[in-house]
Amino acid sequence: MRLGVNIDHIATIRQARRTVEPDPLHSVGIVERAGADGIVCHLREDRRHISDRDLRLLRATVVSHLNLEMAATEEMLRIALDTGPDMVTLVPEKREEVTTEGGLEVRGAGSRLKDIIAALKAHGIVTSLFVDGDLEILKECRRLEADVVELHTGTYAACASESEAVQEAAHLRDMALAARKFGLRVSAGHGLTYQNVGRIAAIPEIEELNIGHSIIARAVFDGLHRAVSDMVALVHRASGKP
Repeated sequence: MRLGVNIDHIATIRQARRTVEPDPLHSVGIVERAGADGIVCHLREDRRHISDRDLRLLRATVVSHLNLEMAATEEMLRIALDTGPDMVTLVPEKREEVTTEGGLEVRGAGSRLKDIIAALKAHGIVTSLFVDGDLEILKECRRLEADVVELHTGTYAACASESEAVQEAAHLRDMALAARKFGLRVSAGHGLTYQNVGRIAAIPEIEELNIGHSIIARAVFDGLHRAVSDMVALVHRASGKP
């Protein structure tokens, strides 16, 4: 199983003072040397953390795999086609939200979403949809011809008891298995931490986890290299990867 590290919150710290540090670009080499398989960033409409400049420099620097999270808008499509990330993950976005609150609503999206996916794929960009674990949603993702679905793990992360967490993890495994049967590759993310990642990393149908906030929070105290390498070790141990 692969690990993508979301570096948005390095830029969040920078933006708190509207200054030039810490520069998220400086994290790339540390994250990659610590064993992560890719860099994830979200270019939001309001540019609250990652900026257009960050994205351009990340594309020039990342040697592993660059996954750009973005809203399904014409502006973001133009930026993605100009920048050429390895993957685009289409996510829902509301200006007032603190963080992404749920999966992309793909049912009833019409031709616009399918056209954006087709345009990305025509330029060789792997296209992922960040969605809730629901069978009808997965069927729609197949119809839209996405390459990957990223299962929203926020409900799992918010479980208040062990039994709830076990039940939600089982549901995510069922959805991952269904997605694979539909011919979709599967990743997962949102709210995953050092304490709860094990059950999700143990789902064999999931090929990648994308984790950000917990790693950056840990890095404040232990340093970014150790924070990433410790998460890599947990993911590999739970997924059986040597």
